[in-house]
Amino acid sequence: MRIARLETSRLFHRFAFGPRPGEYAQAIKNGLEVTRSNLLTVPQVDLGASAVTVPEITDLGKRPEANSKEVVPFAIAMRFQNQQLVLWWLDRMALSDHGLTERMTWFWHGHWATSIDKLNYALPMFNQNKTLRGNALGSFNTMTKAMLNDGALQFWLDGQDSTVKAPNENLGRELMELFVLGVNRYTEDDVKAIARALTGYQVDRSSGAVTINPNRKDSKPVNLLGTSAVFTGDSLADFLVSRDDCAKFIAERFWYRFISSSEEMPADFSAKAAFANRSIAKAVAAVANDAAISADRYSIVKSPVEWFISACRALELTPSKLSTPGQLINYLTNLGQVPFSPPNVGGWPADEAWLSSATAQYRIAFATWLIKQSDQSVIKNLAPSARVSKSADWLGIPEWSARTQNALRASIDDPAQFVLLALCSPDYIVSA
Repeated sequence: MRIARLETSRLFHRFAFGPRPGEYAQAIKNGLEVTRSNLLTVPQVDLGASAVTVPEITDLGKRPEANSKEVVPFAIAMRFQNQQLVLWWLDRMALSDHGLTERMTWFWHGHWATSIDKLNYALPMFNQNKTLRGNALGSFNTMTKAMLNDGALQFWLDGQDSTVKAPNENLGRELMELFVLGVNRYTEDDVKAIARALTGYQVDRSSGAVTINPNRKDSKPVNLLGTSAVFTGDSLADFLVSRDDCAKFIAERFWYRFISSSEEMPADFSAKAAFANRSIAKAVAAVANDAAISADRYSIVKSPVEWFISACRALELTPSKLSTPGQLINYLTNLGQVPFSPPNVGGWPADEAWLSSATAQYRIAFATWLIKQSDQSVIKNLAPSARVSKSADWLGIPEWSARTQNALRASIDDPAQFVLLALCSPDYIVSA
């Protein structure tokens, strides 16, 4: 029973954003096979996520001249759109009935890490988010082609500055190292070659529209990874994604984000073989079915957004309806993670990077703020004597540690304090 509770907990917290009240207890009754199948079977329509109002994200055009009368309304509109974009996605994460699609969209956002902080405009980031969601469980080959034509990614990695006379190496290097093949699986000559192959892209910054300018494109053959050819974006994606290094690399990324960031991926990790035809859904299913998912030693610390969304789901809160959007984003900023703003092209860190005395204090303040806006009905409706044992099911915890149980027992007559201790406990912050 302990292993079943552990594996069920990991399915909820690692492949979704945690259970809503009653879901974990029902999953335990359903059994692992049914729970895993339910998690991995994406419905035609996610009613919860689709009910979230889509923000009006428009092309704001070129920034007005400094000191012009148009610059202030422009800045206000830009800031408003950027904020609405963040709230919209947080709402989708918190309100989705089936968490896998949003969870995988979040995973790919960290993989193809692109920040609005350089681009500034919301529309290209909005379009990229839709691209990631549409391909989140599809073909990695199709996804790679779409991302090479993504205006936000191209601008983020200076693709629009790469010409036949001055190839820019940023996009090509990161495409191989961080997106498709992995570290040390190419040479510096390959970087120079792929830079030439990726010349000619031009991006309209405000809309994200991508075009190819043939006058800026190097149309001569390049020698890339031992193959001489004239590559288009699509043929380059086909070439890179078909390599065995790609299958190994994506399996490694799944291992790192869903199983363990501290222990090396074993050679027989099933996701690599499942990714043979580059099906993301098959690889994710293999991860969810792998024996490692129930191994005690593989714990993962929730990132700030993952912790926040799981808390919202448990407390039945809607992010955009919290008292002030600015305060919400400030809390996420203090914890070091705001959607659409990864720190660099490598994405966000993992595990112990999120654990410090400073983040602990910020998390307590954040949780206190959330609890004040919830009715805490799940805990209030339980008899005090049942609160410790039943709260584990409420939050999808396999079992409370002895230390956490003692802390919770001391607060069983104070629902707000009880919930605060539970949400900020090591047992909840870490997906054990």
